This record gives sequence, C-alpha cells and structure tokens, in this order.
Amino acid sequence: MTQKLLLFPLLLVLMSFTLKADDKPAYRLFTAAGKATSYDKMLKELATADVVFFGEQHNDPIAHWLELQLAKDLLRLKQGQLVLGLEMFERDVQPLVDQYTTGELDDKAFEEQSRPWPNYATDYKPLLQLARQQKFRVVGTNVPRRYASQVAKGSLTALEALPALEKAWIAPLPMTVDFELPGYKNMAKMFGGDAAHAAGVQNIIQAQALKDATMAHFLNQARPEGHLLLHFNGAYHSDNHDGILAYLRQQNPKLKTLTISTVSQEQLGKLEKEHERKADFVLVIPEDMTKTY
Repeated sequence: MTQKLLLFPLLLVLMSFTLKADDKPAYRLFTAAGKATSYDKMLKELATADVVFFGEQHNDPIAHWLELQLAKDLLRLKQGQLVLGLEMFERDVQPLVDQYTTGELDDKAFEEQSRPWPNYATDYKPLLQLARQQKFRVVGTNVPRRYASQVAKGSLTALEALPALEKAWIAPLPMTVDFELPGYKNMAKMFGGDAAHAAGVQNIIQAQALKDATMAHFLNQARPEGHLLLHFNGAYHSDNHDGILAYLRQQNPKLKTLTISTVSQEQLGKLEKEHERKADFVLVIPEDMTKTY
C-alpha cells in the first residue's frame, strides 16, 4: 500500500513532464530586455498606461485573437473606461464607425460604405462587434489613403490645395518630418541611397509620416481623461517607440505609453537579439503559423 502511495506522486510528475514536453505553444511573450513574461503580468502593466499600442502583423491570426482578448480584459480592468483606436479605418468614415458601434447601421450597410480592409470579417469585425455589445467608442485614426498616395507621388505640398473640409481628416498642416527618426532612416536604407531617386524616397517617407502624425493627432483627441486608449496598428508604426509615438510625444509628452510588437521566430524559447528593445512587450509567433491572407 505504501509503495502504491509513493508511486502515485511520481506518476503525476512524469505525466506533467510529458505534457510539458509535448506542448506546442502558439505564442510566447517577452519583456523589452528579452525576459519571458506572462499574459497576466503584461495585462496588469498595460492597464496602468494612458495609451497602449499593439503593433501587429496584419495577416497574423494569433495577434488578432490576442487583440480581442486584450480589449475584453482591459475593458474589465478599466471598468469600461476604454477607447479603441484602429489604423484600419480612415478619418472620413468615422461617422459610419460611430453609427455601427451605436447600432444605427447594420453590418451590410457598414461594410459597403466604410472601405474595410479585405481581412476585416475575420480579423477586425469581432472588435467592432465587442464595442457594439459593450458600448465603448471605436476611433478610426488613419489618414484617407488617397492623401497618402498623393504625398507619395508629390510630397506634402500636394495637400496644400485641399479644401478645409478635407484637411480636417489629416494631421494639422504644415507638418514637419524628421528624416532622422530611426524608422524613417530604415525606410531610406530599404530603398537604397542613390541621388537619382532620393526625392521619390523622401516622398514615400513623408507619406508614412503623414499616416503616423494623423494617427497620433486623432488618437490623442479621442482619449478622454482617465481613459485608456488601446490602439491597433502595423508594428512598423510603433516599433522602437517611433513613428506614431514620435508625433504623440510632441503633442502630449505627459502621456504614459506602452507598446507591444509582434514578431516571428523559428523557435519560441528565447527572444532573438534583433527583437530586443523593439517594444515594452514582444509577442513572438512561430514562423510557420498559418496566415489570414
């Protein structure tokens, strides 16, 4: 009998080890310094911020699922004092976003008129449905893409002739672009450095800066005092506390901001050196994870 009692705890340990060895995690979380952390620890820290930037890879299903969980949990911890900001909707369709989340507009009408991204139904619709159910505000923060396209072709001067109504959908003009920001310098390197196309590259960087500045401007406006604004955007817009954050610091330097960046790695056991310091928290996804498109 005694021998059986001794064997039982041993079997439990062996079973536990076997389960752990066979585990196939879909993601791992790390701090900026590369230390493994848990979702719960990250959640508690994020709840202390004024603005949280979740930098996603747009076709990653794990990041989209975690965004939904984070929105639900922060809504609970902040007792409803949450605003959701989305790069995926542009400023000129904000009235439609408002009408949908308040229940005035049905799915069909909203999706026909609001120019949703192709992966809206799988990746972003659950967030808007949550806002509709729980009655919190969603703000589309991005510049209408047609203006970014104009800047990419002809620099920021292309916006000077816009009527006042349309200028209300973009960051206040004139705006300054700091080409020395790390993210913009990296963009310049990606396109190469010969003088023949330097002006064209500068225009592309100005278009990126227009998006960053516009998102910073409108998310800052959208956050009531005491609320947490949770912003979803492509990781490049917030990596290294750059991009949107650079413009937000100019407008409101007292805000406490925290960031998440989504990266892919072959192994999940350790954060690779190149991803350290990319964000306050780094979400690591397996390289062979399935994609939404």
